[in-house]
Amino acid sequence: MQYEYLTKEGLKKIKDELHNFKFKRRPQVSQKVAAAREHGDLKENAEYHAAREELSMLETKIKQLEDRLGRARVINEEDIPDDKIYILTKVVLKDLDFNETLEYRLVSPAEANVTQNKISVSSPIGQALLGKKVGEKVAVPVPAGTINYEILEIKK
Repeated sequence: MQYEYLTKEGLKKIKDELHNFKFKRRPQVSQKVAAAREHGDLKENAEYHAAREELSMLETKIKQLEDRLGRARVINEEDIPDDKIYILTKVVLKDLDFNETLEYRLVSPAEANVTQNKISVSSPIGQALLGKKVGEKVAVPVPAGTINYEILEIKK
């Protein structure tokens, strides 16, 4: 079993989404199925088939979320050292090609969000940074070529 490492906030987000699907969306979609069933011949009832398909997709999503919760391991930020780059550390980088300073936080793939400067530890940049120390230079192979960074600072 492969664990999914999450923050407390990430775990709460998954639990909230699962609760919404199970106790709000599922009853609504089940009601659609029941209403469509009352329209008669199920072989030719497109509304019924569409509602059943929606219910099937919803059940699949619920199972996926339950699986993620079963594999979830919560990471406490206070337990993470700041001597190297680990999951949940913030890192200040200097892009050596464009002479720009960037700040990222390494998170699990489930919590990655580029607009919030949260990058996944499984992304090419995340993988290249894990375990590195301040002062090290890192070459990150990406589809467009290679990005060169220098690690300026590691924060919790």
